[in-house]
Amino acid sequence: MNNTNTLEVSIGVIVYNEADNILHLLKALDDQILNVVTIREIIVVSSACTDGADDLVRTYMETHPKVQLITEPARNGKSAAINLFLQASTCDICIIESGDTIPAKETVEKIVSPFLNLRIGMTGARPMPVNSDDSFIGYAVHLLWRLHHRMAQISPKLGEMVAFRKIFNEIQTDSAVDEASIEALVRDKHYKLRYVGEAIVYNKGPENIKDFIKQRRRIETGHLWLMKNQGYTVASQKSNILVRILIDEFLEAPITVICIFTVMFLEYYCRLLGKYDFYVKKSNPFKWDISESTKNLNKE
Repeated sequence: MNNTNTLEVSIGVIVYNEADNILHLLKALDDQILNVVTIREIIVVSSACTDGADDLVRTYMETHPKVQLITEPARNGKSAAINLFLQASTCDICIIESGDTIPAKETVEKIVSPFLNLRIGMTGARPMPVNSDDSFIGYAVHLLWRLHHRMAQISPKLGEMVAFRKIFNEIQTDSAVDEASIEALVRDKHYKLRYVGEAIVYNKGPENIKDFIKQRRRIETGHLWLMKNQGYTVASQKSNILVRILIDEFLEAPITVICIFTVMFLEYYCRLLGKYDFYVKKSNPFKWDISESTKNLNKE
């Protein structure tokens, strides 16, 4: 049941070939437990999908009038898709969620409620990988998201599912790190960021070394682009915070020290590759090559 003092929100779901996950995601949004928040609209932005995801959304729309579909004939990058959502959205508070994630039942309520404080400009949920951690890559995925959680508690670094005040009309279309670009815009307007660690959004990390390197390399290149073009540095680029959270991880699980060092070496290697791509190859992967093993979330 909704409170009379509701915060109305527009949700943008950014999709590229997410037929396996899109109905699970839409149902999860429809089943949200809400009190002070009202979901006015869910706008799916589909970029050149070829797997039937658009047809699934259209069928879902027949019985769910809040859901809308915007289609792009060609992929222009996630940031361009977000701009289409911003043009169509009608609420002062917006949520961006990737089409390959699933929110827990109270996540929308938890990441939107902080906007009752008028100084809050952006919030983010806690990504929780569904990967098994019984392989090295699975362990690496879980470790990096644990470190992300520790980091965001010290200095908010928001991603995977974010909410923000609609205080801008668009973001730069050639940003490969859209959430971080939004962070920069919100900071520029002198609003505060808040990480909501109890708001869970499920995602899936890479399952093989090739996809892991591809993803981490692309993110590093995107962060370097962000520093150059928007003058903004995310928390994960600040060495003092990295050292602090690594010490905390060592102290909590000293037996895994060798695994931690191995993952950090791999992360450092990926960052070197990202620097090579940015400074030498002059590349900017805002239309990135999909890491296929991060799909098929299958989280009910």
